Amino acid sequence: MFLEDGAYTTVASAVAMLMVLALLFSASLAVWSAGRSGDVQARADATALAGANVVSSYHTVATVLDACSLSLGLAGFAMTGVGLIGAFVPGAQGAAAKTLDAGLDMLETRNTFVTSASRGLKTLEDSLPYLVAANATRSCTAQNGESTTYAGSALAAPSTSASEFPALEGDQISIGELERESGELEQTAADLARAAEHTAAKKEAAWLADCGRDGMNMQERAGRLSGIADHDNPDFASSMVWEPNVALDRARAYYRWRYDHDAPEGQGAEARADAAARHAFYGFAIKTLAGAEVVERDGTITSTVKLLPRNTEEVRKTSLYTDAAWPSSNEDDGLTLHFSSSCPGAQGAAGPSLSLESLDQGAARECEVCRFSIGDVGKAPAASTSIDNGFEYHLRAFTLALDDYVAARQQELDEQARSRGEAEQVSSAFEEAILGLSGKRPRIAPPGRDGCIALVVASATQTPEDLQSPFATTEHVAERGAVSAAVLAPDEATRQNNVLSGFFSSLEGRVGSGGAVGLVDSVMDLWGDLLTSYGESSAGIDRAFSDLAEGLGRIGIGSVGTWLKDRLQGIVRTLGIEPVDLRQRKPVLTDSSLVASRAGMQDYAHIQGALRSIPAGATDPEAILQAVGYAVGERIMSMEFTIAEIPLPGGGSLPLTVRVSDIASIGGGGS
Repeated sequence: MFLEDGAYTTVASAVAMLMVLALLFSASLAVWSAGRSGDVQARADATALAGANVVSSYHTVATVLDACSLSLGLAGFAMTGVGLIGAFVPGAQGAAAKTLDAGLDMLETRNTFVTSASRGLKTLEDSLPYLVAANATRSCTAQNGESTTYAGSALAAPSTSASEFPALEGDQISIGELERESGELEQTAADLARAAEHTAAKKEAAWLADCGRDGMNMQERAGRLSGIADHDNPDFASSMVWEPNVALDRARAYYRWRYDHDAPEGQGAEARADAAARHAFYGFAIKTLAGAEVVERDGTITSTVKLLPRNTEEVRKTSLYTDAAWPSSNEDDGLTLHFSSSCPGAQGAAGPSLSLESLDQGAARECEVCRFSIGDVGKAPAASTSIDNGFEYHLRAFTLALDDYVAARQQELDEQARSRGEAEQVSSAFEEAILGLSGKRPRIAPPGRDGCIALVVASATQTPEDLQSPFATTEHVAERGAVSAAVLAPDEATRQNNVLSGFFSSLEGRVGSGGAVGLVDSVMDLWGDLLTSYGESSAGIDRAFSDLAEGLGRIGIGSVGTWLKDRLQGIVRTLGIEPVDLRQRKPVLTDSSLVASRAGMQDYAHIQGALRSIPAGATDPEAILQAVGYAVGERIMSMEFTIAEIPLPGGGSLPLTVRVSDIASIGGGGS
């Protein structure tokens, strides 16, 4: 039937054609049927990724909340510290007070936020298995085709949490003591500022008398009335760079020159007596000023500068009156005092040296030629002290102003000591409070941390009409299922690509930057810098605080402010904060058996049983979730809760809200 000489028969050809057609149509049906099995696996893969996406989102949310908690605390302490230091900046106390209040308010806000975030994260973690399943179910159902429907969900592996949030679950930052000590510091700083202003005014008065007053002053008079060198007679443009000992050095140089160069203003005995009186006064001034100084040491200022006598009455109270410094002679009328042994009236034998006091006591008599007495010596400073063209006039004004300055400066030093004590107490309170931010960062280990296992079934499918023929048996493809799994893989983090960069960019886009408060130009920028440097928190707060504090140091904060700045910088610099992993977590497919094994779901047959229990073609999400073991009641499906209110440094907040019904709804959009 099939062979004849040299060729195939017609029957053989017909049978061959029938076999080819049968094989062709059978192979087409086989390829189509295999394709349907591949489709359900692809849907299972997509469903697993959808479930893992929820875990990834939670990981981001938890990281953002901890970052907000930490950065708000750090920003609050940075502003509080700057406000404390700024209290010692002259003229900036008002701005410093606003900065301090804003910093303390931010710490209070952080405490409120932490309470809200801790409660919200716990609620979210409790709901996470349902959210994973609901999102996976929604994704699976959304893949339905014209002829095939898919039903399935995903299991969070494991379904329990092992997360730890020490910063969110621990004790709140205690700022009560810091608030009290801050108030005390502000008061003492204000008292110190008033004392410093008083001191500055008194110092300026002394400077004016020495070299600051226009026209005549000690510096100008010394230049006109003597020949002292310029380096002994310096000028200072401001009392800020002038010190009282400058005037004393000037006076010493002036009197030394006058002592060495003064000469009688005439040839007579009277002129020579006047010169002797001046010479005695200059010598007395040199002796009086020789050891005079203004010394500040160990919180005490002392001055040994004395007023020079300005008239005869005051000369009587000095050694010019009591010292036996004048020659005498034995005349016929008795022991006689002279201005000099060369006095024409000294005719008798030389007598002992006498004091001017001896004339008033009757122990000696006045020379009838020179008539030298206490009045002559008293006359030497009287004229130059009484009118402003005399050096002594300005020296006296300086000395009186110096006494006022020393008294004011001592009061300021006393206030400094009190302020230093308050600064030590407030720095201790600052250190105790900021330690609440140190320690370990969170361990984010939610349900689904080891992966998500997807279970998907496809409905029975009828063979397409185009593949139906007499050459192959036409059968429907039965219900079929697939299991898949996805885990989270970290993506390399950069400053522009991490879990916080996108969050802050969108946040800044909604609220803007700026928000100047007191001594801080932009609170939002400060918070943003600390937020985005969350992965290196210790370095971030050290850098931000140092920039602010050093800026104040350049303005001028005094010794107490400088000490407090260095102390607070040291506290911040040694603050121990563990680095944080900011890598984004992205879902990737993996072997479902490995996920089950790692999550402790050893009974893999249970998973296969759950797959068989899913009703093929089901469209009710609640029924699908119940089939895989999640009894999602009305409470969960209707749940809407705010994980946390994200506080904004400039005021207000942004809520972070989750609606389970949106995630679980087949037609709804996620929120």
